[in-house]
Amino acid sequence: MSTKKFRPNTIMVPVPSTSIVPERDAGRLPVLETSHLGIEFGGLKAVDDVNLAVGPTEICGLIGPNGAGKTTVFNLLTKVYQPTHGTILLNGKDTSGMTTEQANRRGIARTFQNIRLFNNMTVEENVCIGLHNQIKYNMFSGIFRMPGYWIGERKQHKKALELLSIFDMTDLANAKAGSLPYGAQRRLEIVRALATNPSLLLLDEPAAGMNPHETEELMENIIKIRDRFQIAIMLIEHDMNLVMGICEGICVLNYGRVIAKGTPDEIQSNPAVIEAYLGKQKEAH
Repeated sequence: MSTKKFRPNTIMVPVPSTSIVPERDAGRLPVLETSHLGIEFGGLKAVDDVNLAVGPTEICGLIGPNGAGKTTVFNLLTKVYQPTHGTILLNGKDTSGMTTEQANRRGIARTFQNIRLFNNMTVEENVCIGLHNQIKYNMFSGIFRMPGYWIGERKQHKKALELLSIFDMTDLANAKAGSLPYGAQRRLEIVRALATNPSLLLLDEPAAGMNPHETEELMENIIKIRDRFQIAIMLIEHDMNLVMGICEGICVLNYGRVIAKGTPDEIQSNPAVIEAYLGKQKEAH
């Protein structure tokens, strides 16, 4: 699969945190900034001194060998774990002490490495779960099915179908989520995350289990989502064709620490990254 048609012609510029963001985002408040972020489990540093900045419309990658700490970083960002040290700023606000729900309300949403759908609910019902914070009616109206309840339900239905249309899934609205093919379940999980109206979308191995055609469609759709919603997207992914094809900035972790940050071209030629993935090569005698 060729990635040249996806590769963005983006100029990356430095920001005060020593990270880089797309030139179009320069001068704007980063959607995400971490400073000396880390967590220990029983004295073991799983993640240590991670400093990141993500521009408001950036597509960025978080990569590294297995066990490098990538999913742990996602868990820290979404408040599944509370950091042992360091800070996380989401849209300029310190997330210290926030719950996962509070962080989601501040604008961060994610998908998971292992799909987590409500399999016995319909596709539309799964999306509506993500919309629950945006459709407002009180308990009294809901119990007695007052006009406000039905207005909210109609708005929810319309919004759910609009979101499903991104992946051409409106015809599957009434299907059970568990009956969908694997790739469609992956897409549904992204739609459900988008339903929470995030400013930063975290995708944990979105191409896992996909064939090359599905991966190419996914690349197109990630770009479409960024352009349509004007949000930032950070992804963990082992498919380097996808990462190098659509990411503008890339951060590489190894043993819980950042070993490189840069553009795809810089990362591909970075000796520390090559060593982390391939191991140290013996010198020829």
